[in-house]
Amino acid sequence: MNDVFFQDPWWLIVIKVLALFVILLLWTIFNVWYERRLVGKMQHRLGPIMNGPFGLAQALADGAKLLVKEDFRPQHTDKWVFNLAPVLTGMAAFTTWTVIPFGGQVEIFGVSTRLQVTDLPVAVLFVMAIASIGIYGIVLAGWASNSTYAFLGAMRSSAQMISYEIAMGLSIVGVFLQAGTMSTYGIVEAQRTPIIFRLPFVEGEANIGMMGWYALLLAPSFVIYGIAMVGETNRAPFDLPECESELVSGYLTEYSGFRYAMFFLAEYINMATVSAVCTTLFLGGYLPFWPLNLIEPLNNAWLGPLWFVIKVQLLFSVFVWLRGTLPRFRYDQFMDLGWKRLIPISLLWIVMVAVAPRYTVALAIVLVAILIVFASRRKQQQERVPPVDPDEVFDAFAGGYPVPPRPGQVLPELARVIRSEPAQPTESEER
Repeated sequence: MNDVFFQDPWWLIVIKVLALFVILLLWTIFNVWYERRLVGKMQHRLGPIMNGPFGLAQALADGAKLLVKEDFRPQHTDKWVFNLAPVLTGMAAFTTWTVIPFGGQVEIFGVSTRLQVTDLPVAVLFVMAIASIGIYGIVLAGWASNSTYAFLGAMRSSAQMISYEIAMGLSIVGVFLQAGTMSTYGIVEAQRTPIIFRLPFVEGEANIGMMGWYALLLAPSFVIYGIAMVGETNRAPFDLPECESELVSGYLTEYSGFRYAMFFLAEYINMATVSAVCTTLFLGGYLPFWPLNLIEPLNNAWLGPLWFVIKVQLLFSVFVWLRGTLPRFRYDQFMDLGWKRLIPISLLWIVMVAVAPRYTVALAIVLVAILIVFASRRKQQQERVPPVDPDEVFDAFAGGYPVPPRPGQVLPELARVIRSEPAQPTESEER
């Protein structure tokens, strides 16, 4: 800890913090344009084409509009909490990046340092803690708005965070077991170790220079984290806290102007944050791609930010792809996925990795086989369910709460319409 924690000169720390702030702002502006452009291409539209070349200044123009727009605050709101909520969310979004390594060891003005503001022996836990603090801003926003829609959105967001934060934390445990450290820099360097291929029934081994990224060695952890990070950021298809079809805009309903801009900025920074954490933990961080890592000049520490940004941008593209292709989940489906699927699978995977940490690839294959067997048995059980009698009277309020009809059942008031006799064909149709 004494070697990395604020050992840089004060002026170098100031440069790193200012550079990080500027990079995140510019990157967010670019990502807003990038998402709109990519979604436009998916929908056979052009996307932003005005305000600068290729519409690059469109996000900047929107931000300027929000800064000068009239700012409303509803009556009977808690003024201080209402104003504090977006600030808290924005600060949490920026703070997380202080422990994310952009590159390795370099020299800046004669001082040897890392392309990272600081590092901690428990840096990953620090990231999880700050992410948990950010949710308080959303909860306080919903509570202070004095609006039913905003409050429901805040409650959904808190429940969503609790559900998927557990799955996300469990997915990272496997990384800790493999790397032997919680330091972000240490985890990246641990993935520099090449993968040794050993063929069965043949003596000898092969080393093709492929680095041991945990996305390969811990594939189930990578998949679980990928699903959890979408749920953690309230993005489609898990955008239930602010779904327009049900809650207007959720916790954002009563916000406008600069305070809305803070939430908007924090959302896009959080998407980049979870993508950066995923890159650090599973995709080798600032390490180059294989086989580019075999070219010695491309292993330069100053090229580390380039590889890091490319990986994060590819993961950000996945967010955009999901938004443009998948419909929104039903809330019960969303919670079932977190509590009944991701968490049990994560616990089983942790036990398997702890028992045999050197055979993770084989364990991943075994885990997939187990899931396939359970899925097939569940499908068979569903097929054994006796069919529903179509003549059975369906009462949606029988349990005290309205429920949709089962397959084959219809509401009594619709039975006459649905089960009416088909119309007789006319003479022209018969001909």
